Amino acid sequence: MRDAVCLVSGGLDSATSLAMARAEGYRCSSLSFDYGQRHRAELQAAERVARDQGVVEHKVIRFDMGAIGGSALTDPGIDVPESGGEGIPVTYVPARNTIFLSFALGWAEVLGARDLFIGVNAVDYSGYPDCRPAFVDAFESLANLATRAGVEGDRFRVQAPLMHMTKAEIIRRGVELGVDYSLTVSCYQADEDGRACGRCDSCRLRAAGFREAGVADPTRYR
Repeated sequence: MRDAVCLVSGGLDSATSLAMARAEGYRCSSLSFDYGQRHRAELQAAERVARDQGVVEHKVIRFDMGAIGGSALTDPGIDVPESGGEGIPVTYVPARNTIFLSFALGWAEVLGARDLFIGVNAVDYSGYPDCRPAFVDAFESLANLATRAGVEGDRFRVQAPLMHMTKAEIIRRGVELGVDYSLTVSCYQADEDGRACGRCDSCRLRAAGFREAGVADPTRYR
């Protein structure tokens, strides 16, 4: 079996991406981040997802992106918006996926894994610049320039299997693979028990996805 490092946030998309990696025959190790986000519920959800899907090992890397601010997800002084708007939303965390993939790349090199899985999506998403195909391609090029493995010809691949799928398509695929979406938390401002607000952009995209997929929504709302 091939080894892979999979980013698992605790949300719907990353749980599906992990399941797709496993279905392709990868032996998966999962990685989450305690980066100064508003709530711990997503970290607890990530651990539940990793355990449910039987990963080899699950790690949580801790660092504080709240120290630089600039996002409603890390700065309590910036309100989480509850309606759509123009441009890149304030829930964008500066350089977050670049940092997350960098940690995943380092761990992959240690493990001898050459595949990184990330659950980004460029169809039903919030408009973040680090969720686009161009970003994934650019990071893969960087990975093969900046590592001993890449220089020696053992190339890395950054896989984003959800990139061109709608939220409904993602959910249907996850159901086929047995993903338990009741374990996941997608809300930007979930409470301590992981209950969703039902109003933020992430909640609205998630609810619409279940509705369009014709699948019962297991989300717990407060």
